Amino acid sequence: MFENPQTLFEWMIFLTRKYLSMFVEGTVLTLYIAVSGTILGFALGYLVGIIGDIKVNEGDHILKKILIKTVKTIFSVYVEIFRDTPMIVQAMIIYYGFRQMGTEMTSVFAGILVTVLNTGAYMGETVRGGIGSIDYGQREGAWAMGMSPFKTMLYIVLPQAFKNIIPEMANTFLTNLKMTSVLNVIAVQELFMAAKTVGGNYYKYFEAYLIIAAIYFVLCFLFNKLFKLVEIKMEGSPDYALAIEYMDNQ
Repeated sequence: MFENPQTLFEWMIFLTRKYLSMFVEGTVLTLYIAVSGTILGFALGYLVGIIGDIKVNEGDHILKKILIKTVKTIFSVYVEIFRDTPMIVQAMIIYYGFRQMGTEMTSVFAGILVTVLNTGAYMGETVRGGIGSIDYGQREGAWAMGMSPFKTMLYIVLPQAFKNIIPEMANTFLTNLKMTSVLNVIAVQELFMAAKTVGGNYYKYFEAYLIIAAIYFVLCFLFNKLFKLVEIKMEGSPDYALAIEYMDNQ
């Protein structure tokens, strides 16, 4: 029946069966770019957020003040550039810009790089906000106990901030998973490019795009459920919450 497709459903089945390997490879590459780009971007975002949270005190050495303000300015400019320009334009500039300068860069590496830089820019502000949401008295208490500012940030502030920004981290990853589709402009053979190629073979673009729409939906749905489970796990046991509430009421 599907060797001579007539209806929309038959064409979708036909294209899926004939080009299954292409769709699978596109899905794997999409996940690879989204996962690696997001993880590295989170690391960059944490760095940006921590730097943005550093305070310059009046008693600090002049060189320290200059260094901190310079680094903050650089990160601030970076954040504004990548938050205020489209990812598709960034991909074109990074990929073709490096090639024009004589630096050989694969399209996949360029795709990961632009994903990392985008994620870092957006997560930087989120992390800074998450750090700011933690009661400053906890830092003062840790310092009074002899903990260094670095250890206080690492062991006291960041774990709590991480818990607070998990929902935004999940949203950022899901956004990256879908935004990999724009990387077809630099010839990344991800899921959207697979559909574009398959649709062009039979001039059945609508059917091909419906197939990847279903794939994107399934991926985002599953990862969304996974992040919900992680968020619930991070909240801890309900008994712990009840104990805290009981102690607060005493």
